[in-house]
Amino acid sequence: MMVKDDSFIANRVLPRSLKERQREERAELILQAAETVLAEKGYYDTSIDEIAARVGIAKGTVYLHFPSKEDLVVALFEREMVTFSATVEQAATQAVSARERLENILRQVYMGIHGCRAHLFLSLSNSMEVRSRLAEKKGAKGDYMASLTARIGAVMEEGKVAGEFDPDIPTAVMVSTFWGLLSPKAYDHLLKGAQLTPEELVSAVTRIYFCGVSTHSSFQRRAER
Repeated sequence: MMVKDDSFIANRVLPRSLKERQREERAELILQAAETVLAEKGYYDTSIDEIAARVGIAKGTVYLHFPSKEDLVVALFEREMVTFSATVEQAATQAVSARERLENILRQVYMGIHGCRAHLFLSLSNSMEVRSRLAEKKGAKGDYMASLTARIGAVMEEGKVAGEFDPDIPTAVMVSTFWGLLSPKAYDHLLKGAQLTPEELVSAVTRIYFCGVSTHSSFQRRAER
């Protein structure tokens, strides 16, 4: 009877697992270098040669991970979406009020890594090649957005039950408006032009969203008409 050599099997499996981890680590290094070069030079002036040089690998190795520059940029967008999803999930599950959780999401976006990268991803999305490739990935992006929309909507529903938010305002409208605040197009020009600091922007946006732009007295006068 043949006896299985478990040590042989383990030796065959473990190196493969290590190889996969090394591949993932190398891909992340490529993405980090690509993000740096793209931020410095823009999409059209960025070359795979320079990205490879920054990592210290051959140009062909980059192509083993990412067949084209467009694929590399799409991978950056996908990585950003995963990070953003984790940010929303972490903030949405905090043991604080619904309003505080939503404020924390805004704060993370405006003051965190997403805010710092907003200009880069906006400029990248202006490339026809990148837009075309992102359109091909629309299904995956839609899944992420649906999940995030459901999570934010659930927080708002909790806020309504707790008496924090007006129950007469449809949750779908509240969520859609909130998404508008999270779009880099809504705030990038304010930060880039140094018109406002991230802290000032967060404070103003949260006040507008949660309190409205009318003063209490003017709102009361209108309600009494």
